[in-house]
Amino acid sequence: MSNACIVGLQWGDEGKGKIIDVLTEDFDTIVRYQGGANAGHTVIVDGKKFVMHLIPSGILHDNKRCIIGNGVVIDPEQLFNEIDELESAGVKVRDNLLISDRAHLVFPYHKLIDKVSEETKGKSKIGTTGRGIGPCYVDKMARNGIRVGELYYLDYFKEALKRNVDEKNEILVKLYNSKPLVYQDIESQYLDFAEKIRPYVCDTAELVNDLANSGKRILFEGAQGSLLDVDFGTYPFTTSSNATACGAPAGVGVPPRYINTVFGIMKSYTTRVGSGPFPTEMDDVLGKEIQEKGGEYGATTGRPRRCGWFDAVAIKYAAMINGVDAAIITKLDVLDGQRSIKVCTGYKHKGKIYSKFPACISLLEESEPIYEEFAGWQEPTENVSSKDGLPKAAIDYISGISRLTGLKINLISVGPSRKQIIKY
Repeated sequence: MSNACIVGLQWGDEGKGKIIDVLTEDFDTIVRYQGGANAGHTVIVDGKKFVMHLIPSGILHDNKRCIIGNGVVIDPEQLFNEIDELESAGVKVRDNLLISDRAHLVFPYHKLIDKVSEETKGKSKIGTTGRGIGPCYVDKMARNGIRVGELYYLDYFKEALKRNVDEKNEILVKLYNSKPLVYQDIESQYLDFAEKIRPYVCDTAELVNDLANSGKRILFEGAQGSLLDVDFGTYPFTTSSNATACGAPAGVGVPPRYINTVFGIMKSYTTRVGSGPFPTEMDDVLGKEIQEKGGEYGATTGRPRRCGWFDAVAIKYAAMINGVDAAIITKLDVLDGQRSIKVCTGYKHKGKIYSKFPACISLLEESEPIYEEFAGWQEPTENVSSKDGLPKAAIDYISGISRLTGLKINLISVGPSRKQIIKY
């Protein structure tokens, strides 16, 4: 057995979609284990761009089974829009996709509460996508959620939905001065969804365990990044689930021993969407240049991503909590043409030097990054297909990242297409 987990080591948007797509060839089944439609994996195949929000990136390969695990929260409307878009582009979805009967459902009241709650926070806004993910996870943890499999027990479903709509209307009207939602409209909509989603639904925990025990190779796919993990990220400016490899066993229903290898994905620089501390942020012309050159705009919302230098302290921490076995660097080509490149090796706060990633975000917000500087390279790397073809300065930079993070680098991505990958 040789199964693997793909995780992002930064604040998401590390290019996991492309790497999952590249590695899928070596696996039989691809399983998404957390998050919701707030995430976006972008893959470019033969010049055509695909953006998946809920469906695993492996769906772009014929005859690969793709599974949405119980740890994912599912917005049926988004799911079927995604299925329609993929199938209209010639991608086989209906024969290759399965959905956990234990995955929780996102409802209109989750999305509305997400929106109006964020609007009231002012400067304390988290930067949520407004897709209802956080409120859905709140219901899950408060044991008020409704799961996919419960759509088929009508009396139970209707009673639970009515109770939730009544409760959420109290909150919407009295706390946020918003209009109430109509129960009958939501019930009718989700009963229609129930029939559409039925062919995909099964006990995926049993299925994945059976596949693993029979020797099938499984790739566990996470969304967002480790620094957005609800436990280990820059809380409260995080997502609402465990985006690290720790979330995979619980989000799928398999023993931890079934994950044999963890691949950590990281950009050659750092980006962050939304609010929260970002020590190496370049709030200047260079940051804007990298944003434009790297196409740093959110796949889900289109929001511009904040850009900064590579943070080795944050990466070392993320690699530790994930147990990363091998690392992959993406978007090396975006740094082409830089005369010098910086890597953060520590934080300075009120005269004290910190070499470890802190739990307290106020320390991180007030810290000044300490940098090690590397020479840049002027040659383009987008057409390089082997390590020997890389500029010496680029090799030195990669070696520096490996040294400062303690990570073995396996692959380098130098562009968005499947072919722009270098075995390192």
